[in-house]
Amino acid sequence: MGNTMHRRPAADVKAAIAAERRELAAVLDGLSAEEWDAPSLCGGWRVREVAAHMTMGFRYSLPKIARELIRARGSLHRMTDRCAHKDAAVHSTRELAAFLGDNADHPWKPPVGGIEAALGHDVIHGLDITVALGLGRRVPEDRVRILLESVDARTLGFFGADLDGIELRADDLDWSFGTGTPLSGAAQDLLLLAYGRRLPPGHLHGEPRDRFVTAQG
Repeated sequence: MGNTMHRRPAADVKAAIAAERRELAAVLDGLSAEEWDAPSLCGGWRVREVAAHMTMGFRYSLPKIARELIRARGSLHRMTDRCAHKDAAVHSTRELAAFLGDNADHPWKPPVGGIEAALGHDVIHGLDITVALGLGRRVPEDRVRILLESVDARTLGFFGADLDGIELRADDLDWSFGTGTPLSGAAQDLLLLAYGRRLPPGHLHGEPRDRFVTAQG
């Protein structure tokens, strides 16, 4: 269990990406104005900023990205945060949803991590929205498994996830990761932990759960 280092055929991953984008576009299309302005699991971003960020790779050319990165003094974090807020203010919610659905087959992928990272980008940011809103959407198991198979120490380090002394145990499929005190939950929720997220109360079970719960306003 844990990371099996099994690579899926690229065609399968591409199909999963396209399906995830189309389904998330439909979710976004059905949101109310209040939900678009609700906070996501991404600190400082509402749902609309997450949607803008998810579609940035489809809308920005490499020269434009380079210019934005220079403007952000070389900080990728500052660049993505600035662009997400700017684009969320410029584009309507209908446009943001359409950007995702209309680009379901777009070949964009992050600069590191390959095609699986592109799927992770869509799945995790989709969960940033749906989990925060309490929509109860379940990502299809085959997509979750592709990402679970890629979780390793580099994943945790890149996303700043502190899982020292914790064993993640999925309670809806056969997967575990790490060693230490057990922390259980749905596989997609544990995936969020591996990507450095905190979750609303009620998603996790085990003694360390409070360490990974969002602060309530």
